[in-house]
Amino acid sequence: MARNSNLGAAKAAKNDEFYTQYNDIQKEINSYLEFNPNVFKGKTLLLPCDDPEWSNFTKFFAQNFELLGLKKLISTSFAQDSKNYKSDWNPTLFETENPIYDATKSAVCGKIFVIDRDINGDGRINIKDIEWEYLEGTGDYRSEEVTKLRDEADIIVTNPPFSLFREFMAWLVESDKQFSIIGNMNAITYKEVFPLFKENKIWLGPSISSGDREFGVPDWYPLEAAGWRIDENPFYENGKKKPYTKYIRVKGVRWFTNIEHGRRHEPLSLLTMAQNIRFSKHKEIKGKEYLRYDNYDAIEVPFTDAIPSDYEEMMGVPISFIDKYCPEQFEIIGMAKRGAGDPSLRSKVYTKSDYPNYGDLNATPTLFDESGKLYNTYPRILIRKKQQ
Repeated sequence: MARNSNLGAAKAAKNDEFYTQYNDIQKEINSYLEFNPNVFKGKTLLLPCDDPEWSNFTKFFAQNFELLGLKKLISTSFAQDSKNYKSDWNPTLFETENPIYDATKSAVCGKIFVIDRDINGDGRINIKDIEWEYLEGTGDYRSEEVTKLRDEADIIVTNPPFSLFREFMAWLVESDKQFSIIGNMNAITYKEVFPLFKENKIWLGPSISSGDREFGVPDWYPLEAAGWRIDENPFYENGKKKPYTKYIRVKGVRWFTNIEHGRRHEPLSLLTMAQNIRFSKHKEIKGKEYLRYDNYDAIEVPFTDAIPSDYEEMMGVPISFIDKYCPEQFEIIGMAKRGAGDPSLRSKVYTKSDYPNYGDLNATPTLFDESGKLYNTYPRILIRKKQQ
């Protein structure tokens, strides 16, 4: 019973325990630097869901502190006892061998890590110059303590808890700061997030546009993902044990940001409608007319590369369009909801006869109205070619 209970708790907490790979951080940050080499120069950077003992975010920015021209680096960690999943945990030597170690605070207080000067006198500012202390509270990003740090910062970068993405995004937007955070692509459809894309206040980062990404996970994490591996060597330099040796691959991961980069201003190279119908690689398009929605004046474009370059009116495109969205080429009008959303923004209406091999459709009656019509279960972004 205890094992099943622990597994259930692990599943409930798993979206909060992903550790981003160093290379993924480096690729994204380098993309911003290619567009603006001074984007981090003289800035205070906050990593509000981080811990140098586990995460690569602090390691990356600490090692590149001088190269980026940072003014100050701040990271905060979340107290162990406040996490959803209670694992067999002990403080590390990094903490216990420090003179400020306090056993009464170790598990119940968050920590703050700061780098802003050369404290060891070696003439460089890097991870060796990190100073830390206990926070008064748990280190929850929503606390007054961490919110004050947010207001002090110029840029915020992190991998927030996936289960709290909506709330974390609202916390960021409230600050009116620059940011780059990792989330699931489906977050584009959230009512709290989509308007930000529509108003061109946020966009996707350039380094991830398809496929999946590998994340480190704690030892208690259930390996139920489609792709996973275990590092058989639990130790790294100087005999230190690695903070995690399990890795899983997660689909649909994206960087959400308001930091400028060049890729988002590159227009899509597209075929005309006639060329798509004649040459498209997609069987849904080739040799056929573009379908129109039954209850909205727009055409259905099921693939981003099938957007007709010469069509001037409304189009419904998949959410993956955001990966290629160029604000100078298209404008975002709205979103076609799933199921019972705004009736004026519903996708094409299908009937049961359109799905002869779907299975027992009567087993999922909520997908249909009384006349047997099915609303498309895929959300669509409504766009229009930008008027020159």
